[in-house]
Amino acid sequence: MQQFERVADARLYLSIIAAGILSFTGVVIETSMNVIFPTLMEEFHISTSLVQWVTTGYLLILSVIIPTSSYLKQRFPLKRLFLCANLIFLTGTLCGAFAPNFYVLLLGRLLQGTGTGIALPLMFNIVMEQAPLNRIGFMMGAAMLVTALAPAVGPSFGGYIVTAWGWHMIFLSLVPVVLFSLFTGLYAIRQSCSYGPRAFDFTGMFQIAVAFTTFLLACTEASSLAERPLPFVTLAALAVLFLGLFCRHEKRCTATGRTPLLRLRPLGSRAFSLSLVCLAIVMFICLGMGFLLPNFAQICLHESPFTAGCILLPGCLVGALITPLCGRLYDKYGPRRPLLLGGFFVFLCMAVYQFIMRAPTVLLMTCAYVLFTIGQSLSMGNTMTYAISSLEERLRGDGNAITTTVQQLSGAVGTAISAALVATFQLGLEHGSDAFTAATATGTRTAFVVLFALAVLHNLFIRRALQNPQAADKKEPAYEN
Repeated sequence: MQQFERVADARLYLSIIAAGILSFTGVVIETSMNVIFPTLMEEFHISTSLVQWVTTGYLLILSVIIPTSSYLKQRFPLKRLFLCANLIFLTGTLCGAFAPNFYVLLLGRLLQGTGTGIALPLMFNIVMEQAPLNRIGFMMGAAMLVTALAPAVGPSFGGYIVTAWGWHMIFLSLVPVVLFSLFTGLYAIRQSCSYGPRAFDFTGMFQIAVAFTTFLLACTEASSLAERPLPFVTLAALAVLFLGLFCRHEKRCTATGRTPLLRLRPLGSRAFSLSLVCLAIVMFICLGMGFLLPNFAQICLHESPFTAGCILLPGCLVGALITPLCGRLYDKYGPRRPLLLGGFFVFLCMAVYQFIMRAPTVLLMTCAYVLFTIGQSLSMGNTMTYAISSLEERLRGDGNAITTTVQQLSGAVGTAISAALVATFQLGLEHGSDAFTAATATGTRTAFVVLFALAVLHNLFIRRALQNPQAADKKEPAYEN
């Protein structure tokens, strides 16, 4: 096909919005569910370790589907991919809206994860392939804004809806938003790359799906490690085994000229690999806090779901508003300043929480969370842009798939580990008792110590990533000529 002309017109923005809405609504429901975990636990008579799979299962499917994005982009037209993603997501939303039990609700979330897993890389591919080169940072910020608004809406939205009409309405009320996305995308999305028949790597898909699933199951089993170590050890060993098999399979495919599910060559770039670790850490902290704060506020401070959800609201609004500005900082000054500043705010937030959690109040937790969202806005989109821009043109599709996959997987791990830490202290205690409340508080404080340690590591890794002499000091993205 003829070379696509990069133009920042209305259709480009609408394309980004249409694809981003699926991620937006998925995260809205995810963060809404986080707020009402105590409600779901009581209604379905399930534990903390099980209820967190509403979030973890969604993110697991995301992390399994996203590696197929490179294949899907080269095999099918973008508009057809979007249509498929939207209809699957809509089916999952309706499934959740009318779910009579926990497992139907979980099925709906898995379908939503499948739709988002197709649409999310599509959104970033549209930016990287269709946006003018001198506005990549800003456009990436605009793309991130679509999803960054979701955490601002989700917790308070979910808390209000469940109080007024019940949690089923959370799903039903978002159906018109998904339909808007469907019709907007069918009008606006344009084809910017060639596509055609190619073989699909079923072996690689199976191996990576087993590796990710067993890894997250191992994280869930960590809460009962002291009592039952065998399930954790077995699942962790299987995760390592299948991940190793996937890496070996990828190398064999490359050596024999076959196309693997996901090429791992981008990991050979030092700047890309270190940036990937930084993305994973920030996403881990983000989803970990998204679980811990509303859960703690309801169980330990006895706040309503709406009040607990509002803890995240001011910070998420601030983060969403400054996200495009953070992209402009990248375009103007290069990656060093925004990434170092973002790392500082993430560290500062985690340090503040070490003191707040000794005598917590809703106001203090709300104010501290603003610090994190500033750091997240400076870090996420810019780190992703820096990581992908450090790669050769032919590897950027795989780089996009890898970064997006790792973000979702690390978010799932963040939720699972945070829930496991809290559940470890809750074992054997009756829900609602004073002992259960005290155990939840202890588990939450322990989880925040872990998050603080990760924030320290994030700052160390981002400094090492920025030592890349080819990209770190450029004021424009490194893929510009």
